[in-house]
Amino acid sequence: MLTSRSLTLAALGDGLDEQRILALNAVRTLADETGLPVYLVGGPVRDALLGAPVLDLDFSIEGDAAEFARQLSLSVDGELTVHRRFGTATVATREVRIDLVTARSETYARPGQLPDVEPGTIADDLARRDFTINAMALPVHGRDEQLVDPHHGCRDLEAGTIRALHDRGFIDDPTRLFRAVRYEQRLGFAIEERTLEWAAEAIADGRMAAVSGDRWRHELERILGEEYPGPALLRAGEIGLLAGLHPALANSDGLRRLSQYAPEELEEDDWLAALFAPLTTEEGEGLVNRLRMAGRMAAVARDTIAVGIQESEILAAGETPSALFQLLFPLEPAAVSAWAKLTRETEVAARLRRYLDELRFVRPVLSGTELLALGVPQGPLMGEILSSLRTARLDGTVASEEEEQALVKSLLKNAKLNIV
Repeated sequence: MLTSRSLTLAALGDGLDEQRILALNAVRTLADETGLPVYLVGGPVRDALLGAPVLDLDFSIEGDAAEFARQLSLSVDGELTVHRRFGTATVATREVRIDLVTARSETYARPGQLPDVEPGTIADDLARRDFTINAMALPVHGRDEQLVDPHHGCRDLEAGTIRALHDRGFIDDPTRLFRAVRYEQRLGFAIEERTLEWAAEAIADGRMAAVSGDRWRHELERILGEEYPGPALLRAGEIGLLAGLHPALANSDGLRRLSQYAPEELEEDDWLAALFAPLTTEEGEGLVNRLRMAGRMAAVARDTIAVGIQESEILAAGETPSALFQLLFPLEPAAVSAWAKLTRETEVAARLRRYLDELRFVRPVLSGTELLALGVPQGPLMGEILSSLRTARLDGTVASEEEEQALVKSLLKNAKLNIV
C-alpha cells in the first residue's frame, strides 16, 4: 500500500493501463495550459493508495468543468456529454471514460432528494463526499503532488475503516447506506461504530423512503455487479438495510441458502433471485414496483417466486417431460436455474436441471415451411400442430421425421373432420 507521501502521479501510473496513462497526461497538459487547478479525486486515489488497478478517472476542477471537458474532447478525439445542472461532464473514447466535475458544495433542500450545487473549492468538493476513504485528491496541475486529505482518509485506509464524513451523510443521501456496505465487503474493511449508529438511526427514522425507486435499483444493481455480491447483501440484511428498502426483505433465507455455494457455481442473477425467493407474489410485486424494475430484471424476480409456488406441480409432473416443459417454458431460464440452487427439494432441483440441460432445447424436426408443404394452413392450427409435435418429441411418442409427418397428417385429418 502506498502512503500519502509516496502517492505521486508517477507512482499512480503503475496502476494504470496505457490508455489511461495517455488520458491522464492529456488532462495534465490541458490543466497546465488553462492554469486551472485540477485534481484526481475519490475512487482512483483510494485504489492507487491500496495498490489496486485504477480503472476510473475522476477529476475535480476549480473552474468550468464543461468547458474544460469540451477542450479535452478535442485533444483526445472523445465524445462529450455535459450535465450542466450538476456541473459534470464526461469525455469518452473507445478505450477510456474520463469523468470531470466542477468543484462544488452541495445543499439538500429535502433529505433524500438530489442536491443543489454551487461552485466551490477542492475543500468544498471533498467535504460533500460520502466516506473519508473517498474524500482525497491528488493535484494534476503544476508541480505540487501532495495528497489533499483533510478528512484523514489515508489513515482510515491503513486501518481498514469505512467512516462517514459527518452525521447527516445518511440523512442527506440514504443511498450511501448501500455504498458503505458495498465498500466494506469489497475491500474487507469494517464500518466504524459511529457510522453504524448513524446508519441505524437513518434506517429507523424511515429516511430510505425519501429516495426514488430508480436510485435504489441503481444501488442494488451495483451490489449485484460485484464479483461476489453475497457478503454485501447479507451484511445489508444484518444491519436492517434490506428491510428498510422493503419489509419483506427482512427474510434472508434465500441469501443464506445461496451463500453455501462456491462463488464459481453462481451467476449474478442467482443473487437477485435469492432476494425474491422468500417473498409471496404480492410482496414480490410490491418490491418490483418500488424499485421500478423492468425487462429481464423484473422477469427474473417475478419468475423466481413463480417457480417456488409451482414446486408441488413440478413434483406432480412425474416422469412426463411435456408436463414439466409446459410449467417451465414460460419462465425466465435464469429464475429456473436459481431455484434449482435455492430449493430444499432434491427432486425438484433434479427436474429443474433436466429442463435446463435437456428439455427446453427439444424441437420438432419439421418446420413451419414443411408443415405448409404438408397442407397445414397458416394460422392457429399450425401453432397447435407444432406444439403437439414438440409434446410428442418430449414424451418420446415420435422419434423420427417420418413419424412426425404421420402425426401431422393425422392431426390435420382430425382438424378437418372437426371443421365439417
